[in-house]
Amino acid sequence: MPTYRDEGIVLRTFNLGEADRIVTLLTRNHGKVRAVAKGVRRTASKFGSRLEPFMVTDVQFYQGRSSLDTIQQAETLGPYGADIAGHYDRFTAANVMAETAERLTDAEAATNQYTLLLGALRSLSRGEHAPHLTLDSYLMRAFSLAGWSPSLDTCSRCGSPDDLTSFVVHFGGMVCATCAPSGSARAGAETIAIFEALLTGQWDYLETVDRAHLARVSSLISAYTQWHLERALKSLEHVAR
Repeated sequence: MPTYRDEGIVLRTFNLGEADRIVTLLTRNHGKVRAVAKGVRRTASKFGSRLEPFMVTDVQFYQGRSSLDTIQQAETLGPYGADIAGHYDRFTAANVMAETAERLTDAEAATNQYTLLLGALRSLSRGEHAPHLTLDSYLMRAFSLAGWSPSLDTCSRCGSPDDLTSFVVHFGGMVCATCAPSGSARAGAETIAIFEALLTGQWDYLETVDRAHLARVSSLISAYTQWHLERALKSLEHVAR
């Protein structure tokens, strides 16, 4: 059976038996890969720490007959796991990113999603921005890449660019006063500006916005994320915002 090599981000791990571990990675060229790391939990293992969540690793896989490949070698490329795990707010944000990436990808190449997650984890590990901002920006961009970018400049129901007053998750974004259902969350120009800043990485602007406005947009992004993924993200309830 063939072997192949790829660069991957560890999304999550599961213990298997007494010494092995199942590792889920998002790879640059092969999409999402689930593989067994044999003996990785033994103290003498040469690459146990290289296969912890949020680590970026150069991996050699053995493609076996089962649905799980086998990891033969692993070399660290980006040691982001330790810097993330040492801070609760970074750790919870990274878990949401990893769970989202796992839901949005499959066994086909998703290079743009890989590059986006790589950049987000690198920024998170360095503390370049507040973790909640990095997370919200990642979620907006990840869904945009997946083809689910929210409508911000026209009504997502009728297409009108006028009198946009509310953000309605199940309609796909902003809606005008005529289309807005009763009780819809009100969202004005500042909400739209924050959404657009998260999509384009306008960090200077985002860091001046009132926390109450950011929290409101974060709640809308959380609802939008879980609506499109069709079920709750387990890691989202632990996020420190």
